[in-house]
Order: sequence, then C-alpha cells, then structure tokens
Amino acid sequence: MKSFKYTINGNVYKVVVNSIEDTIAEVEVNGTPYRVEMNKPTKKQIVTIKRPAQAAVTPIARPAQQASAPGALRSPLPGVILEVDCKAGDTVKKGQKLIVLEAMKMENSINSDRDGVIREVKVNKGDSVLEGADLVVIE
Repeated sequence: MKSFKYTINGNVYKVVVNSIEDTIAEVEVNGTPYRVEMNKPTKKQIVTIKRPAQAAVTPIARPAQQASAPGALRSPLPGVILEVDCKAGDTVKKGQKLIVLEAMKMENSINSDRDGVIREVKVNKGDSVLEGADLVVIE
C-alpha cells in the first residue's frame, strides 16, 4: 500500500493505492474508495493520475459502490464549500440556492433540484468535497 499527497488548485488530496491487479487499481482519495481502470496492465508499478491545473476535467474514476443517501443532492465538481445557506428542517423550493462551492477558482451556486424539506446537511463551510459527494439530503 502506497500513500501520496497531492495539492490541486489549493485543495489537498490524500491518495492511497491499496492494490493493483492487471488493469484495475483500488485507490482511496481522502477516504473515498475508487476503482480506476488503466489502459495497460501494470508490471508491479504504481500508476499516478495527474490532472491539468486549468483544463476541463473528465472523470477518470468512479466511486466504488459509494452509497448515497436517498434524495441526496451531490457535488457536481470537486471543490471547497464557501457557504451553506440551509439547515436541517428548512423547507426549500426547486431552484433555491443551498450551497456555494468554489471549484477551479470559480464560485458555483448549488441549487435545490426539487421542492422539499432538508433532512440533513452533510457539509460545513470550509470543507473540501470530491465530485459526487453528498451535500444535502432533501425529503
């Protein structure tokens, strides 16, 4: 098992490579497990994934059976939470701003995708989140 620490656009990512078999690598990024498919089988080498600093990012890894809460609103990009404009118990309308996420030096408003009640807020101001992370759960 090898461990690496990467800083991308000011965000720190701790990457742990658990195993590599043929073209599949089992890795964890900030504690979230991923299965990464590589183009070629490896010969006992560690494969590192590099992202360009300002290029458009295409997902190269998917969470390995990451359980998401039913009704969860997920992060569309990796980034840092700048504002949380809701709390558990709030009634929200479709299109209402719930969270502000900084990603690639831009502020992104995360809006409710439906009417409902906030059951749980899973992030706090200042948290770093990965793409696909649950932000809030709406009933």
